[in-house]
Amino acid sequence: MLVIPAIDLKDGRCVRLVRGDMTQVTVYAEDPIAVARGFAAAGAEWIHVVDLDGAIRGAPVNAAAIAAVCGAVDARVEVGGGVRDLATLARVFAAGAGRVVLGTAALEDPELFAEACRRHPGAILAGIDARAGRVAVAGWMRDSATDAAALAARVAAVGAAGIVFTDIARDGTGAGVNAAAVDALAAAVTLPVIASGGVASLDDVRALCALGRVNLTGVIIGRALYTGAVDLGAALRLGRGEDG
Repeated sequence: MLVIPAIDLKDGRCVRLVRGDMTQVTVYAEDPIAVARGFAAAGAEWIHVVDLDGAIRGAPVNAAAIAAVCGAVDARVEVGGGVRDLATLARVFAAGAGRVVLGTAALEDPELFAEACRRHPGAILAGIDARAGRVAVAGWMRDSATDAAALAARVAAVGAAGIVFTDIARDGTGAGVNAAAVDALAAAVTLPVIASGGVASLDDVRALCALGRVNLTGVIIGRALYTGAVDLGAALRLGRGEDG
């Protein structure tokens, strides 16, 4: 299972939010390039970068910082936040992204999402962010009536390369992953699923590995890396089955 460190960008800085609340911000680093280089030096194969401002505004805000991160590391970078049209999507790929995560578009613009999958096969991930099982979009500012599993089936049918699944109630809290919710979503599809939200310790990585889901291919870790609660090198080894 891939362990993917996260960089969330607000005003060009590395931050973490609590449950996506932009008023509950902790700034962990001023220089996202230095953070990305540290993750790459530890052995990360992928780095997950989110433009938080872009997710709220509906268009990229931290594009320059994201391009700089892409150009600074050998690790591949997956990018999300504010990508709502094909022109923007093309620019994100041109800036060096290896994969792009579409969340709001996956739910609200299925034709755009399907076209994105056709144009960029194997490189479009659906961001499915759920609050009490229902999908939330626009930087988690809008809740929908759509069930996470229903959206997962829909994006699978049009060629999504995988799903990034976030339990909003756990994200940024350090309360531990919602392994049951991850397991349920992974059971509903054959697409690769990357879990996100709430990782507090290596035990959370172990819990996800223990689910035994072949299509549970990754976990994103954010706050726990910045606080030192999780050592990235140890998490990477655990994900590879080399430890613990």
